[in-house]
Amino acid sequence: MVAGLVAGMTLPGVAASMKPWLPELVGALLFLAALRIGPRAAFGALADLPRTLTLALVYQLVLPLIAVAVALLGGWQATPLAMALVLMLSAPAISGSPNLTAMTGNDPTPALRLLILGTMLLPLTVLPVLWLLPQLGTLAEVAVASGRLLAVIAVSGGLGFAIRAWAMPAPGTRAIQAIDGLSAITMAIVVVALMSAVGPAIRHTPAAFAGWLAAAFVANFGLQIAAAAVLARGTLAPARVPFAIIAGNRNIALFLAALPAAVTDPILLFIGCYQIPMYLTPILLRRLFRAPAQDHPAPVETHQEHATPK
Repeated sequence: MVAGLVAGMTLPGVAASMKPWLPELVGALLFLAALRIGPRAAFGALADLPRTLTLALVYQLVLPLIAVAVALLGGWQATPLAMALVLMLSAPAISGSPNLTAMTGNDPTPALRLLILGTMLLPLTVLPVLWLLPQLGTLAEVAVASGRLLAVIAVSGGLGFAIRAWAMPAPGTRAIQAIDGLSAITMAIVVVALMSAVGPAIRHTPAAFAGWLAAAFVANFGLQIAAAAVLARGTLAPARVPFAIIAGNRNIALFLAALPAAVTDPILLFIGCYQIPMYLTPILLRRLFRAPAQDHPAPVETHQEHATPK
């Protein structure tokens, strides 16, 4: 993953050539996440739905509206930084959030649930944000992009669930670790495609790069650490790690396909810098997010799905 970051910063031509393949790469990440988790654990009990729904609304509606209010009160609503932060807070979880969770040694199942539900809710939760800040774009544009992402989730996730249910209903630890390794490699490839604006900025405008990078680290790690502290107690404590990871790691790149260039061009450098703390999360926050009872993720669903005795 670190190699992917370096390649994205030092090989801008490669990054630009890989950008058109982002939908397929995102699909591969979702396929691996679904294959690792399995359908039963992913959908879980209906009792989990209200808590996941509440958290999705807090992340994608309450937090961005607070940011919009602060920006309006300060007169900063038209600044690139304010628009970048509002869009970041409005976005659902990144497609690799289950993979990041697994890399910290924790159960990625809650992350996949929140990813799916948050993406489904996006056309609704983003409506008041776009109404308050119309310069960000139109609801129709965001709805189309969200619909595309939902289609990718349905196809990739459905294929992963089907293979897990039919071909490997009770994978062992080695199989789970192999899937996690493939996920890490795939995420390293994805980040190269998202870093096209970073390399030129480092060479030509290093001060601007440093400022955007600092903003990205504060926003990303600040939200993760704050969410981990808030969720440490209460009913959501068992899923503290995946939910904290999602708090700071949002799919802001989704808006690249949804909003006009006049909105996204000024924040391209933020989106590129934002990938750096995102991909360093399993390394720099590993001690904070380490699973309490183990250093490596245990197989998911093995207690729920067993092969039929012959």
